[in-house]
Amino acid sequence: MPVLAILTVISLSFYVFYKIKYFRTKRPMERSWISSKSSISLGLFVFFFGLNQMFLNRSTVALIVGVVFIITGCLSIWAGYKAYKYYLPLAIKESENTR
Repeated sequence: MPVLAILTVISLSFYVFYKIKYFRTKRPMERSWISSKSSISLGLFVFFFGLNQMFLNRSTVALIVGVVFIITGCLSIWAGYKAYKYYLPLAIKESENTR
């Protein structure tokens, strides 16, 4: 499925983008906020990779690995989203205080 491959590459690109942004910023709350966004992107990458594995290969091992990747990706997306919601107001407050 070319759509899943494209989504996998896009999510990996966002992960690299956010990691580069993470290392370039100096403010601690903003770093945590950006790290949570990169965690969501990495979770999406693992999720789409596992979904792609399930469609490409029909063996039992590929299905098991795909399910494990999908579960791991969903947990990473969930944890990243929770961290994103927690750090967003703190990053906004930190940004307003530094102006």
